[in-house]
Amino acid sequence: MRIIKSAIAVSLCILVNLLRGADGMVFYSMLAALWCVQMYRNNTLANAYQRIIGTIVGAAYGLAYILIYPMISASSWLGTVLEILCIFVSIVLVLYTTVLMHKNQTSYFSCVVFLSIIINHLGDVNPYLFVWNRFLDTMLGILIGVCVNNIRVCIRPDRKTLYVSGIDGILVDKENKISAFSKVELNRMIDDGLKFTVSTMRTPASLIEPLSDIHFKYPVIVMDGAALYDVKRSEYVKEYVISETTSNELVALMKENEMNPFINVIIDDTLLIYYGDSTDEVNRRLVESLRTSPYRNYIKREFPGDENVVYFMLLDSHERIEAFYTKLTERGYDKRLKILKYESYDYAGYSYIKIYNKNASKENMLIYLKENYGLENIVTFGTVSGKYDVVIEEDNFNKMVRLVRKRYEPFLPHFGRQKRAEN
Repeated sequence: MRIIKSAIAVSLCILVNLLRGADGMVFYSMLAALWCVQMYRNNTLANAYQRIIGTIVGAAYGLAYILIYPMISASSWLGTVLEILCIFVSIVLVLYTTVLMHKNQTSYFSCVVFLSIIINHLGDVNPYLFVWNRFLDTMLGILIGVCVNNIRVCIRPDRKTLYVSGIDGILVDKENKISAFSKVELNRMIDDGLKFTVSTMRTPASLIEPLSDIHFKYPVIVMDGAALYDVKRSEYVKEYVISETTSNELVALMKENEMNPFINVIIDDTLLIYYGDSTDEVNRRLVESLRTSPYRNYIKREFPGDENVVYFMLLDSHERIEAFYTKLTERGYDKRLKILKYESYDYAGYSYIKIYNKNASKENMLIYLKENYGLENIVTFGTVSGKYDVVIEEDNFNKMVRLVRKRYEPFLPHFGRQKRAEN
């Protein structure tokens, strides 16, 4: 749409110039319009303001130069020296004026406007007319660019529904990156009023790394529903923790079976991960690969025993994980807690066990969001059939964003009413 809007803005500049009797300088209108057509509407307004200030400063100094030019112009070498000196002083003044105005980002445009006046049009019959037209055409281009970039093809966007998406295989690829299309479109819609968040087994640290540029306004569901995290404020909104008694029982059982747990606790909105010495090379590699992140806090010491555990994680060989899982079920922990067991994709021959509070689930967190954030509808996107409202084929990374866009901003009003009725 940015490409299409850019072409529309340029065409409108030509049309406006024709309506003015083709007396303007449409080239400058086009440049200003293109500068204002940005990916995000907030950037459009910032760029428009930047261009306006730059044009005013440059045009003012250009006009001042025109007024003093007759006094310094001469055919001798002295006149040439004075002219160069005046240009030197003028550029210094232009730049310093933007600094005094705390508008350093407008310096380039101010100089461009100033130089276009004194270099290309000083010899015109009426240079004052050029200054006026340069200013007027730039303002028209800015106005056209801002208006076009705020065109809405959808009459009634769906701002009542919270859209919730998974991450892996939907938003983030195997290289832990989000596509430029998904990032731009999500941010554009979120800035416009889209209610959007994600649900993942990842910790906030693992989520922030690939999605740090997304403009989240609603808390994200992390650690498979064990916690709700506000990315913008860097704080946990809600968490389901394992009781102190049960945590110490599990730690004792793990020591008894020579298991090496990673114990995740939340203290003052900071996730700490306790771990111990391990002779297992895979566990060492896991720690070395993750502890370098500034978002993770690994602590190599024994678990204190009096802190709220969000979840335990074990990574070991298939055989040892299977044996320990059997002991957990024999002692009835699978009835008291949420226990997940699955193979590792990164370490061949190894499996994970993750242990959470029994109430830790995406569904419970969605209920909390709906009740505490005034949400009317929730639509979920994921890769598992029967578990989500909309199933996305794994590794079809832009599909979810396209589907959200169709639901959020339908092209026709009746289509939007139909979708709201279905929800």
